[in-house]
Amino acid sequence: MDLEKTVAQALEANISAQISKQRTRAADAVVKARKAELLPTFSTQYNYTRNDEPRFSVIPTVGVVQPEDEYAWVTSVTQPLFTGFALTNQYRLARMGLDAARLNEALVHQDIVFDAKRVYFLLLQAQKLEAVAQEAVTMLEAQTEVAVNYHEVGMTPLNDLLKTKVELANARQDLVAAQNTLEIARADFNLLLRRPIGTPVTPVDVLDYAPLSRTLAECLKTAERGRLEVAVADVEIRIREKEVTLAKKDYYPTVQVQGNYYRLGTDWQVDGGEGIDDSSFWDIQAQARWDFWQWGKTGHGVAEKKSNLAEARLSRIRLLDNIQRQVKQAWLKADEFEKNIATVQSAIAQAREGFRISEALFKEQMATSTDVLDARTQLSETMTRYYNALYDFQIAVAALDRAMGQPSIDIAEAQ
Repeated sequence: MDLEKTVAQALEANISAQISKQRTRAADAVVKARKAELLPTFSTQYNYTRNDEPRFSVIPTVGVVQPEDEYAWVTSVTQPLFTGFALTNQYRLARMGLDAARLNEALVHQDIVFDAKRVYFLLLQAQKLEAVAQEAVTMLEAQTEVAVNYHEVGMTPLNDLLKTKVELANARQDLVAAQNTLEIARADFNLLLRRPIGTPVTPVDVLDYAPLSRTLAECLKTAERGRLEVAVADVEIRIREKEVTLAKKDYYPTVQVQGNYYRLGTDWQVDGGEGIDDSSFWDIQAQARWDFWQWGKTGHGVAEKKSNLAEARLSRIRLLDNIQRQVKQAWLKADEFEKNIATVQSAIAQAREGFRISEALFKEQMATSTDVLDARTQLSETMTRYYNALYDFQIAVAALDRAMGQPSIDIAEAQ
């Protein structure tokens, strides 16, 4: 399992990614529904009325005016002509909501990419530190065996033997802790991919790294242009602006036209009958309505939307400030760990050689067991510092990519 495959499977399995996709689909459905409101509406209605008795006109010779059983079927078509720009603004709002949903879906993907990288490198780090702890135990076991033999023949004092055994006991405790950390890292990896928690994990190691090539100023400019959160904030401002316009709809009248076709009858076939002279007819109605006085309700609604718009603009300013801080923090961390790698890397060979020399001198009785233990501790600490710096740097670079809005692994390719 390499890093790219890990990212791809994480994107496919992540619940948040699936939720964001469903939200995008829902927003798309809202756009289609708002577009449909601009089109004419067709409806049909069927009525049956049972009167207590037939009703006659004042002049009996005229005959039945209202029969005892009445059936009516009405088919209508209604077309809004003017709604104070409400329908068009609602449609545009829905389009903006779809844009925001797509941006948020991409944001979720960026978070998943970063989380996948972080979990992957933490697993590699835990594997290396477990190996360092295991190597320390192996070295101390060999050292303890030599110390026991030397003590039995009187070549070293008891105090040196006891120090070696204490160090071995401590190293074994450190190994248990490192093994537990590794198991937790494996569990986190499997949970990321939504696999059974005990699934065997074999990640491809990453020992090479690309030096940090961008300056802080370049990273800040890239983040200002590339962060999708800024695009979401811009969409949010446009939505709030459109909501202000929509809130003004009650300042205008509404106009609609409706056509109706009627069929009347004294039975369920609505085909005329006794007392019904005209069994089918049609009409066209035009209606204009204007609620011209609502005690300031519309004005207060507009004021609310304007406040929401001001809040959205202020939130964008605060977002840009937070982005600058995130980028600077991530860049400084990456720079720090990169320098640590170069510093510790040169000390590894020296620490190994120092341990080898101390061990050889001890066997020749030219050094004490304390010298060997100190050299072994120095080697373990150096290796630990190196692997911590190496994988912390990789995680810091991933965090910097996320802070700039530019994951190093392309989302489309990973999917």
